[in-house]
Amino acid sequence: MIVLNEVSKNYGTKKVISEVNLPITEEKLTAFIGPNGAGKSTLLSMISRLISIDAGQIYLDHNEVKAWRSNELSKKLSILKQSNGVNLRITVRELVGFGRFPYSKGRMTAEDQDMIDYALEKLGLVEMADEMIDTLSGGQLQRAYIAMILAQDTEYILLDEPLNNLDMNHAVQLMKTLRRLVEEEHKTILLVIHDINFAATYADEIVAMKNGAIFAHGTMEEMIQPHILNALYDMEIKICELDGKRFCMYFN
Repeated sequence: MIVLNEVSKNYGTKKVISEVNLPITEEKLTAFIGPNGAGKSTLLSMISRLISIDAGQIYLDHNEVKAWRSNELSKKLSILKQSNGVNLRITVRELVGFGRFPYSKGRMTAEDQDMIDYALEKLGLVEMADEMIDTLSGGQLQRAYIAMILAQDTEYILLDEPLNNLDMNHAVQLMKTLRRLVEEEHKTILLVIHDINFAATYADEIVAMKNGAIFAHGTMEEMIQPHILNALYDMEIKICELDGKRFCMYFN
C-alpha cells in the first residue's frame, strides 16, 4: 500500500503541493484528475522518488520511500513520465528490454526475454519489434515506452498522462490492458489522466486535485458527480448514463 502523510513540495517560495494526506488502495486503478497545474504529476514524481519531498512522509508497504534501496525500489515500483528522452538508435525490442535492467543488469536471461515478448504482445508491438525507435510515430513510441514499463514487472505502476499521442483505438486498448493488469495480475496502477471519461469508465478510484491539494477522493461512483466536477474544473459538466456507464458532457 502507498500512503502519503502531510506531504508538501515547494519550488522557491511557491508551494506546489500542500499537506497532502492520501491512501492508495492496493490492486486498484486510481486516476488522478484536475486542471493543469494542480500538482498531479509532481505528486507521482514524489511517490516514485524522482523528486524529493519538502515535508511529510511517503510510505510504500509500510517503509518510507526514501529508505528503499534504489534497485529494490525499481523492482517494486515503475513510472512513465510525460517526456522521455532516449536519444539512442535502438530497436523497439531493445527499448522494451531496458525495463529488465533491475533484474538482468544487462545480462538477459530466458525469463527476461519472455517478459519482453509478453510486453510487446500486450501493447501490439510484435510486428515492429525490430524497427528503430527514431522511425516510429509519436503514438507508436508512446506504446513502446509503456511496454518498457510493463516489462519491468512491478507491483506498482505509475503513468503520467499515458494516453498522450495515442489515437482513440490505441487509447482504449491501453486502458483495457491496464484494467486486465489490475484484475488478472493484481497490479496497483496510478495514472494522471485528462480525459475524465476514461477515468469514469476504467478507474476504481479517482483523486481530484486542485491548487496543489486534494480536492476530493473516492470511488468512481462517488466522484463522477456534477457538484464535484463543476467545482473542480470551474465549468458546467453534465453527467449522462449509457448502458449502465457514466460519461461527462462538458461542451455545448
